Amino acid sequence: MSGVMWLSRRTQREIVGLRRRFHEEPEVGDELPTTARLVTSELLRAGLEVQQRLGGSGVVGLLRGGRSGPTIAVRADMDALEIPEETGLPFASRYDGKMHACGHDAHMAIVLGAAKVLAGIQEQLAGQVKFIFQPAEETAQGARRMIDAGVLQNPEVSAIIGFHVGAVWDLPSGCVGVLPGPMMASTDRFRIDIEGIGGHGAMPHRSVDALCIGAQVVVALQTIVSRMWDPLEPVVVSVGRFQAGSAFNAIAGAAELEGTVRCLSDRLSSEMPQYIETIVGGIVNGMRGKYRLSYERGTPPLVNDPEFTAFFARVAREALGADKVVRLVRPTMAADDMAWFLQKVPGTYFFLSSRKAGGVFPHHHPRFDIDEEVLWVGAGLICQVVSRYLSGKEPGDP
Repeated sequence: MSGVMWLSRRTQREIVGLRRRFHEEPEVGDELPTTARLVTSELLRAGLEVQQRLGGSGVVGLLRGGRSGPTIAVRADMDALEIPEETGLPFASRYDGKMHACGHDAHMAIVLGAAKVLAGIQEQLAGQVKFIFQPAEETAQGARRMIDAGVLQNPEVSAIIGFHVGAVWDLPSGCVGVLPGPMMASTDRFRIDIEGIGGHGAMPHRSVDALCIGAQVVVALQTIVSRMWDPLEPVVVSVGRFQAGSAFNAIAGAAELEGTVRCLSDRLSSEMPQYIETIVGGIVNGMRGKYRLSYERGTPPLVNDPEFTAFFARVAREALGADKVVRLVRPTMAADDMAWFLQKVPGTYFFLSSRKAGGVFPHHHPRFDIDEEVLWVGAGLICQVVSRYLSGKEPGDP
């Protein structure tokens, strides 16, 4: 085991303790005062320069190495979800209706652990490390706001690392998943407002049934994926909300639909509004209704830089062993606004499996939990990659 991996193993108890403190006090959205204060306090204790309230509640810790060199960033998201917790953990959320159900509590603890280990070898580093703690990942707003606020400047970031814990790709706990190129999808949002003419349920011929029109639209939208799109290009079109009508015996005069579109390339995402417009317009106009379509481009696809990801994988195999590092077979259609950082700076986003024995619940589930015993692996790997990157040495070099 290398030096920084060994030091990370020693910080395991502290990392777990931090994770549990974050878990007890989940905060959602942009404003995370309690979370930001704890992050700031831990960074200052480690001797880092700290910048607060960047792009909302964002916190940045800067570690300056003993020699000059490039700057690498490590990102952790901070926000929780509006989900009531049902884990029964002794450190369960103390706030009704809020929970760290996506692992961001572990992300913060892992990155703080890495910051403390790297601070201990500060003089050996030839460059700087920025530790970015970002709010509002769940609303896909935090990364872009921090970028707009200058988080990648002064000093300018030349590479970035992000990650996620959980059990998405069915890997054994403690294994690391890597994937060059597209790894996660874009997440766009659309809304369709349909206007018909309401009336009595016994006399539909005197009405324009917005509910019936909406039902046809929902079904037809699925033909984008099944009949209008290259089957080798992953795309998801899902209608998540359909609201129409107010009485069992009345024809609905209006309907509202909302949904999401997921793609693995910006080109496909940019073409999707045209496809939706064509289908909606044909159906609604053909059934004597009117409509309004709004389409909001959200987080872009998350694309890992192939060269940096290859470097990351080599370091990971050296640090953990080849059997612990898995090249993922395919991306996921989930999304993460880490994608905005990776559009600006080459880097990689990896997956740390933290599959908990005795029952696995997915992200955003009220009983979501992780295997805390592997948290040091994430911290140690980040330290290993950062120290290698700032040394300018390839894995295997003396």
